[in-house]
This record gives sequence, structure tokens and C-alpha cells, in this order.
Amino acid sequence: MAVTGRKPKDGPKRNRVAAVHDWTTVVDQPYDGPRPTLPEARRVEWTDRELGRQSDMQPLQSITRQWWDRVASMPHCVLWSDADWQYAVTTALVADAVFAGDVRLAGELRQRERVLGTTLDARRDLRIRYVPLEDESAEGEVTESTSKASAPQNVTRLSERRARLTADAP
Repeated sequence: MAVTGRKPKDGPKRNRVAAVHDWTTVVDQPYDGPRPTLPEARRVEWTDRELGRQSDMQPLQSITRQWWDRVASMPHCVLWSDADWQYAVTTALVADAVFAGDVRLAGELRQRERVLGTTLDARRDLRIRYVPLEDESAEGEVTESTSKASAPQNVTRLSERRARLTADAP
């Protein structure tokens, strides 16, 4: 779920206290791990005046399968649990309904895609950052961003100052 408040800014931090919601960095390469498969069809229901409530199975659109291939290969899918994958499959069924012409579900699809982090803006809200593979901080697959912003050259660290002061004390 997205964090409330102002959008985070890149650059050095100017706070003395670590942020409650830190960035999660993920290596920028497509996810190729295990993922669920989409069902072949989805149930469509409607009401007929003469026959009453009807339902039928409708095969998924080809654009839905393309959408799934893109979503299921996003680099931050490595962070997903089984529940997240189930949410993504359900979102694919909502996307299929929208692609088939049910525009009433377009708002729901937009919100679900934001939760999944499909756009750059959504990933920024989720505080997910992609880093290139050759970056030294990205040696592992996924790292929690806990590094402090580097101090400017002309600033003395407080721990060094305390050590100097206590060493000079009589």
C-alpha cells in the first residue's frame, strides 16, 4: 500500500532521525522466477429479461496475456508473496473485463495497478527503486535500503568529535 504524505525527493537527507519508510532497492532485471498461470477463461454474468440470470465462460483477450507478461516480469516481483501473486491474477481478470469493453471497472483497474507498482509513479509511492546490476549496492538480488546519506567532505561526524573530546579530557 502506498505511504501517505508528500512524495519523497531524491538527494541527501537532512534529517537527524532515519525515515520510518525507507526505500527498497531491487536489481533492474526482469523477474524470471516462479509465477502462477492465468486461467484460460473468466466467468461473465448478465441478466436476461426472459431467461433471468445467465453466465458464460469467455476466453481471455490476447491483450490480457500481453499485460500479464509485462506485469509478471517486473523486477520487483521478486518481493511478492503468494498473496501478492493472487492479487495480481485477480487484477488480470479485472483488466480482461476492461479490455473486453466493461469500462465501469477502469477505475478499479487503475487502483489495482497502482498497488502492484506498474508505473514509475506508483513505484515511487511504494518506495521501490530499481538499481542497475553493476551498482555495488546491488550485489544481492534484493537489498533493504538502510545506508545513510554520505556526509559532505567538510562535516565532521559526531562520533569522531566525541572521541576527540573524550581523549583530550584529563
